[in-house]
Amino acid sequence: MQWTSILAIYFLIWVMSAFVMLPFGVRTADETGEAKVPGQADSAPVNFRPGKIVIRATAIATILTTIFVLNFEYGWVTADDLNFFPEPPVNLSKPD
Repeated sequence: MQWTSILAIYFLIWVMSAFVMLPFGVRTADETGEAKVPGQADSAPVNFRPGKIVIRATAIATILTTIFVLNFEYGWVTADDLNFFPEPPVNLSKPD
């Protein structure tokens, strides 16, 4: 696998990981008891820390990309392993 392919896969996994990490650890103004700014959404976080999300997404993306590349190189799980549909029946009788 070329390094550019690995980089592209890493970027895709990183973006997905970042979006998955967004809702975790969020505390709203109602949960902390702080006053809301006029016009603020009820679900807005009190103190958004993007650095924490970047670190978590980077760690998860690194682990998942490593597993993906190792699976690609060693073939632990292939497309044949994921074929859950049986082969269609073979018609053994000949039409007359």
